[in-house]
Amino acid sequence: QVQLVESGGGLVQAGGSLRLSCAASGSIFSINVMGWYRQAPGKQRELVAAITSGGSTNYADSVKGRFTISRDNAKNTVYLQMNSLKPEDTAVYYCNADLAMAPGADPYNYWGQGTQVTVSS
Repeated sequence: QVQLVESGGGLVQAGGSLRLSCAASGSIFSINVMGWYRQAPGKQRELVAAITSGGSTNYADSVKGRFTISRDNAKNTVYLQMNSLKPEDTAVYYCNADLAMAPGADPYNYWGQGTQVTVSS
């Protein structure tokens, strides 16, 4: 069994900052890509940022320069530092991980339960 547990969401005023964390636990051999997605009411889930085990990152254009993704491989944890938040960043943020449970095993994709981020104007 694998679990992804997010924390750090909440309510913040526009211009403020939040830091999200997501810890993966369970039968994990290796984690390739970890990322954050978000889904606002009435909209599709979208990629916010992703990071590989080697540290390569990818960001949505809408968050470049404001959000920073990082990870601690030893702790199987990924972080999302969100600065200069805007009301349009309001959404449920989901952690995602592409991981293998044993050597040579096919990787599977896992999701966290989501954490609400609300930015007031």
